[in-house]
Amino acid sequence: MKLHEYQSKDLLARYGVPVPGGRVAQNGADARTIAEELGGKVVVKAQVLMGGRGKAGGVKLFDDAASAGSFAGELIGKRLVSIQNPQGMVVEQVLVAEQIDIAEEYYVAVLTDRASERNVVMLSAKGGMDIEEVAKTDPEAIVKLEIDPKWGLADFELRKAVKHAHIPVPAQRQMVEMVKRLARAFVENDAELVEINPCAWTPQGKLIAADAKVAIDDNALFRHPEYRSTSDDSAEDPLEAEAARRGIAYVRLGGDIGIIGNGAGLVMCSLDEVTAAGGRPANFLDVGGGAQAERVHSCVELILMDPNVKGLLINIFGGITRGDEVAKGLKEAFASLDLKIPVVARIEGTAAEEGKAILADSIIVPTTTMQEAAAKIVELAYA
Repeated sequence: MKLHEYQSKDLLARYGVPVPGGRVAQNGADARTIAEELGGKVVVKAQVLMGGRGKAGGVKLFDDAASAGSFAGELIGKRLVSIQNPQGMVVEQVLVAEQIDIAEEYYVAVLTDRASERNVVMLSAKGGMDIEEVAKTDPEAIVKLEIDPKWGLADFELRKAVKHAHIPVPAQRQMVEMVKRLARAFVENDAELVEINPCAWTPQGKLIAADAKVAIDDNALFRHPEYRSTSDDSAEDPLEAEAARRGIAYVRLGGDIGIIGNGAGLVMCSLDEVTAAGGRPANFLDVGGGAQAERVHSCVELILMDPNVKGLLINIFGGITRGDEVAKGLKEAFASLDLKIPVVARIEGTAAEEGKAILADSIIVPTTTMQEAAAKIVELAYA
């Protein structure tokens, strides 16, 4: 679950990481007031969980409070669209923060590296830009330091890593201290990522987190109830955000064949079979074990919110999930929704025959095997 920038900075500030002064505003008047308190020279940043918000017009510098308030008033309620997020997201609040004079920009992060099965620190003197691009064009500019799960970060290792990352000598002591604070925040908040980019070195000789990103493990949210309201809109894609609100395991994949299955493994197999048949999966959607009719209805409704979907494949193998309950949900969904795409279903297992009987007079094309179902939906969708 991603946190908003203001939440990330508030979290890091609790651990002693220097951050710019500022507050969140929900309207132009509040934004102007905050800007006045900060002396007028501020930056206004849209608080949306999407990449490319700066290029989309969601970040702007100001030298006076009136202009900052006017811009914030125009920005709030506007939908920002970026290359990373073509569907866009509506701005509901902005962060008004003091401007920082930046002499140099660095990159620092703590994250989970699944390849090494450890948490790692990443450092680079080339901050302020896409770290993935730096990794491609100049991989030696990035230093990685694995964190020992038993002993943690050793000071001598950290000092060595900071030096090898070409962080200038005047900033090295502060960087060592900042990384230690970030590592503590990472562990104590069950984070998957804590990132500062850029980490600003000011002309006055101070290291400040000019921007910050924090992502918390969804499975640990019960330990962090203060962020539960953010979890619903933490997805960059609006359909994924809606799925989170409905409690549905859904990932948008960009294709045009909608897929519903019960169990992650079965859904993954369905994706592979559709791809093998020449189709392009639109999504991953696990309806879950023991799914009742109402939930199935909600899942179908979610799939149809994607305007690119040309066909729907339903693959259910009944165990805990009963085939007749799935069939009831599908029938309810199709009765209330204006369905104009082909639907193919394969229902096997518990109460499968009852489910097939319920759908006998519906628009659904029945199949016996997963491979047959995948081939059929591709044929009908691309006809």
